[in-house]
Amino acid sequence: MAEHSITSIGEVQAAYGARALEYANALGALENLAEADLTLVADWAKGIAGRVVDVGSGPGQWTQYLHRLGVRVSGIDPVPEFVELASAAYPEVSFEVGRAENTLLPKGTLGGVLAWYSLIHTEPLAISQALQEFHRILRPGGGLALGFFEGLELEPFEHAITTAWFWPMQRLVSEVEAAGFTVTHTETRTDPGSRRHGAITALRE
Repeated sequence: MAEHSITSIGEVQAAYGARALEYANALGALENLAEADLTLVADWAKGIAGRVVDVGSGPGQWTQYLHRLGVRVSGIDPVPEFVELASAAYPEVSFEVGRAENTLLPKGTLGGVLAWYSLIHTEPLAISQALQEFHRILRPGGGLALGFFEGLELEPFEHAITTAWFWPMQRLVSEVEAAGFTVTHTETRTDPGSRRHGAITALRE
């Protein structure tokens, strides 16, 4: 594994906060989302009963997409600037500041958690904390959908904003299962001009 400096949540917040408007203008619209991802998330959402939280909602485009599908959804993000932008862009949806590792949401109350590229900056040794928090806030049988950068090795790389991680599919599947989930679907692909994409859906045991 390549040497790297540990990226703290404060560093991630600061890095995204400084470029929140730039990021939202470049990527924060439904038109920027891959059709295959839209289909996967829509199919996943059809099986969800109850409220969904979009963890790491960023500019809010995925939260709005679920809202348009008729899902009862809200978003949380650790970057206050993103919460402000998302709230202005989609006033019909609720957005609040919150962290994947400690959402402060009540135990066992959610039908689903969407974490689409929300854990890409999380240190591998800390990812179990976020997954265990998702397990805590979901009701039994609740659904989880993850999007991430997939790679042959677990290793960091220089993302446009701050250090992110490639995860081998089976290694992240093992982390999800260890947190108390049953994995129901996995997929990978490489779109032209993009890093390799991975997705996992799972049910809380």
